[in-house]
Amino acid sequence: MSDGLKDAVRREGSLLQTVQAVAWSFFGVRRSKGLEQDVQKLNPVHVVIAGILGAVLFIAALVMLVRWVIGSGIAA
Repeated sequence: MSDGLKDAVRREGSLLQTVQAVAWSFFGVRRSKGLEQDVQKLNPVHVVIAGILGAVLFIAALVMLVRWVIGSGIAA
């Protein structure tokens, strides 16, 4: 690994900061100042893991919503 990547993996941003950064990225709105702070503070491995978990939760919520709509008879 290069020194830059090693340094990035050693960053210790909080769980809350990581979740907030991923949530903002799902909405697609983020100020450039906030993005720069995230790049400096957050561990990229944690961001990837949080992004995958966020995507899984989003898909599960959509599946549950569709099943509820179909089961309730609204879609018929």
